[in-house]
Formats: sequence, structure tokens, C-alpha cells
Amino acid sequence: MAERLLINLTRGPDEPDRATVALVMANAGLTLDKSVVVLLATEGVRVADPRVLDSVAEAGFLPLRELWDTFVASGGEVWACTPCVKKRHLEDVLPAAVKSVGAVAALSWVMEDGVSVSF
Repeated sequence: MAERLLINLTRGPDEPDRATVALVMANAGLTLDKSVVVLLATEGVRVADPRVLDSVAEAGFLPLRELWDTFVASGGEVWACTPCVKKRHLEDVLPAAVKSVGAVAALSWVMEDGVSVSF
């Protein structure tokens, strides 16, 4: 069984249900004692903007901010695609917990005994 889980989130506040379910799945992965990374790519990098985190709350789920905070506090990692962040001029708004990475880092991490799920 794989020991690493990469949640690839490519949608942002335009599809709050996907962003929410991605964080639900990430938290679930941690409860299975897996190493979990949420990779924010393309429009998904907008989810790390504190204004977005504080504004998304899908019916039937915990608010996105609560899911995010639980994930990070429980040892989950959040990575953001460096070129995607730069393209959207979000460098100055990302929380300190977000690690900026390129494609090689993300692929290397998941290819070493990992699986990926995309939202």
C-alpha cells in the first residue's frame, strides 16, 4: 500500500465544492497515517489566499478555513506551483505554511511510493 498521498487541487474559489472536498480527502489521508501533500496548481493556488480560505463554506461541510487549519496542524503539507503563483501575483498573500515548488519536486515526491488524486 502506498505511504504517500498527493492531492492535486487545480480549481479555486470558482468551484468551492472541489476545493472543500480536496481538503476533506487530505484530512482523511492523515487519519490513515499517510504522508499527505496538497499540491495547489493552476487556479487551485487561489485557495491559499487567506481571503478565499475565510470565504468558502460549502453546505454540509466544515468551512474551508477549518479544514485547512486542521490539515496543517495535523502535519499535512501544502505546496503551491511556483509559476502558477507568480502568474496570478499571489506571492505576497500566501501563508507561511505554503511551500513553493516546481514540477520536479511534486513528481519526485509522489513517485516514491505515492498515489495522486486530482480535484
